[in-house]
Amino acid sequence: MMPYGMRPGIILLREGTDTSQGKAQLISNINACQAISDAVRTTLGPRGMDKLIADGRKVTISNDGATIMRLLEVEHPAAKTLVDISMSQDAEVGDGTTSVVLLAVEILKQMKPFVEEGVHPQILIRNIRSAASIAVQKIHSLAVAFDTSSPEGKEMLLKTASTALNSKLIASHQDLFAPMIVDAVTSLASHPDGLDDLRGMIAIKKIPGGDVRQSFLVKGVAFKKTFSYAGFEQMTKKFQRPKILLLNVELELKNEKENAEVRIENPEEYQSIVDAEWQVIYDKLDACVQCGANIVLSKLPIGDLATQYFADRGLFCAGRVEEGDMKRVAKATGATVQTSTNGIYEGVLGTCEEFEEKQVGDERFNIFTGCPCSLTSTMILRGGSEQFIAESERSIHDALMVVKRSLKSQSVVAGGGAVELEVAKHLREHALSIDGKGQLIVNAFAKALEIVPRQLCDNAGFDSNDILSALRRKHAQDEDGKWYGVDIENGDIMDTFEAGIWEPSENKSNSLASAAEAAGVILSIDETVVNPRSQDPGAATGMMGAPGGGMSQKPLSNMMGGAMDAVNAGKGGSRSGNLGGGVSYLKGRGGG
Repeated sequence: MMPYGMRPGIILLREGTDTSQGKAQLISNINACQAISDAVRTTLGPRGMDKLIADGRKVTISNDGATIMRLLEVEHPAAKTLVDISMSQDAEVGDGTTSVVLLAVEILKQMKPFVEEGVHPQILIRNIRSAASIAVQKIHSLAVAFDTSSPEGKEMLLKTASTALNSKLIASHQDLFAPMIVDAVTSLASHPDGLDDLRGMIAIKKIPGGDVRQSFLVKGVAFKKTFSYAGFEQMTKKFQRPKILLLNVELELKNEKENAEVRIENPEEYQSIVDAEWQVIYDKLDACVQCGANIVLSKLPIGDLATQYFADRGLFCAGRVEEGDMKRVAKATGATVQTSTNGIYEGVLGTCEEFEEKQVGDERFNIFTGCPCSLTSTMILRGGSEQFIAESERSIHDALMVVKRSLKSQSVVAGGGAVELEVAKHLREHALSIDGKGQLIVNAFAKALEIVPRQLCDNAGFDSNDILSALRRKHAQDEDGKWYGVDIENGDIMDTFEAGIWEPSENKSNSLASAAEAAGVILSIDETVVNPRSQDPGAATGMMGAPGGGMSQKPLSNMMGGAMDAVNAGKGGSRSGNLGGGVSYLKGRGGG
């Protein structure tokens, strides 16, 4: 007998569901985020270390924050937020993917004592957003504008590219790669919408073998030689001002479909059918030659008959060209991709100054240079190992994005932790004008910004306390101290703006805004519910059956069975007692 006044427990969630809430849950989420940041902390800056990640099939060596975060396969629900902000920073700005994770986690770490003391999370979130807004405004006011069309503007772009490459595996070769990157991106800037499709217009091709200094930039399009049939060797491999035809048409003989039936009156008629098939392919080939094209490229296969046919007439052809390469050739040469060989006229053909098939390492490349539309570029990367080339590609992608952002924002700030310390100083001064808890929270936010120069020192093996103390004094006392940051080479402080360590202002403002937003999201979570995985693959989630008046939903497939059971019961027959998929009696939970 249940004591008077007591009610039975109401079970809303499935058995095995993990729920945690309150202050302990919030602190647990912050601790999980700190564990994630420890994985990428040591990769920050020019002296950052690399991580080796193996998934059983592939080995990746990288110090790119977004790559590491993606490969870690984070399972913790709250910590996945950090992966998202790292990936968005990579897509939006390209660089600063490690910084944004460190900043978000450091903000959470500084807020942790307030959470433990019982400060409401909404007060923390409100003040974090306010501090982030002030910090972003300060970065914009500190930014130094430049004109990209002037020689000084180009020099500034070179320095931003070099700064982005400083922390990468190819840092010692930035004198080779920085000019290549700036040339490739500035060629896109001449077109109003050119920078929007940077990934599509600038291709990076990797060729293992050789020295990294053998990498080069093609002002045009280059792609690896595709699969070719017999007769390819006889083709002309070099043209001056060729006419280029792009097709999405298959140029090879096709067998009849299975079970095809052709009825003929006498055996001689069979030859006419065979001749008709050959005539179809010859009509296509004749149309390609008669339009005046010297080079024929197709997304679909070009067979051995077509290859020999074109070779005999002095044309070059390539089939199975990748879609991305085809788009770049079309954009660069002014050609239009044709889906039929009927009605080809000169207006759909493209051209370039020179076409040549070249040997690069162990591969042969088709290279189009002197294209009328100078938007497209191709970077050919060389290196001793696949892992090195893959990391070089990631590094160059980051630098390309940084130069793109510099061209769009046309303003830079100093790197090396200088801008973070100047913003932290401004926030401390602003905090004095705030009453109540907000003053302490903004001060804590300002302290969190110091993680960037502190981690740069730690990764270089210097005493971060001494260097940070010197930097705080310099920023507080000297009028011209706003650009002072960490001197990685000598373990001291220096004017990083004078030293040419520049970053796009958008990089820093985006990092701060994203980090503050992620910290706010994690602080706003007060309960986590993790549903157990169903043992029965066909089970419907969250359905519980109880014989004593409990609610039970059956899937549609069981409706007919349920109706038949009801009819049998009405006639006095026995019911089957079978429950629908995903519905079961639970002992001690209102069941048997």
